[in-house]
Amino acid sequence: MSNTAGCSPYCQECGACSTRNNIAASPLSDEAVINTIVEEVINTLKASTPKVSDSVPVRHSIPVGVSNRHIHLREESFRILFGTTAQPEIFRQLYQPGEFALKQTCVVIGPKMKPLQDVRILGPFREYDQVEVSFTDAITLGIDPPIRDSGKLKGAAPITIVGPAGSLFLEEGAILANRHIHTSPKDAALYGIKQGDFIRIQIPGIKCSIYDNVLVRVNDSWKLQLHLDTDDANAAHVVCNQEVFLLER
Repeated sequence: MSNTAGCSPYCQECGACSTRNNIAASPLSDEAVINTIVEEVINTLKASTPKVSDSVPVRHSIPVGVSNRHIHLREESFRILFGTTAQPEIFRQLYQPGEFALKQTCVVIGPKMKPLQDVRILGPFREYDQVEVSFTDAITLGIDPPIRDSGKLKGAAPITIVGPAGSLFLEEGAILANRHIHTSPKDAALYGIKQGDFIRIQIPGIKCSIYDNVLVRVNDSWKLQLHLDTDDANAAHVVCNQEVFLLER
């Protein structure tokens, strides 16, 4: 047991007192003791300093946006659902410039007749009608939508949208959105990626995950952000604005 005479009654035998006693009993001069300690500290630091070749490379980080089920509409389709005089009302602005969520929502119905209530419409108006759902949503609806980039609706699942003034049946309307990144040309060049690339992303955390086949989409007005649907986000225990990392292929 360490010599703890004169120490606090709460002593946990950390060894500090023993070290002090040993130094005090040392025949070396104070200057010699100090020099010895300094030399040991320097040697320890040298041993723990990584070599340049062992250093971790800089990784490009990307913020996450979790995308819940939503609807894109043509203006004429909006009138069918909400009435000829209805006007879109902005609920809040979205992360990407010029994009916003509307106060107006709809009911989405599939073959199982188990509706998804309060599915929000995103603006501005598009040149197509589209419902983006997660795979979990698709099971509830009883549909089998393909994994697609937004706007590519050939072979999309049939779906019905119901609004307060009418309904809209889409023969090809529902998709599972592919994992994708929005980026400006400047950030794309910085990260060494380009339009149409498929990249790998690492999501750190307690359920650390690596997602492959993440589509790169480039537009002059976009800000850098990874879009995941709720299934992918929940699987990796990720939330909006969390940072993820681009991995080399």
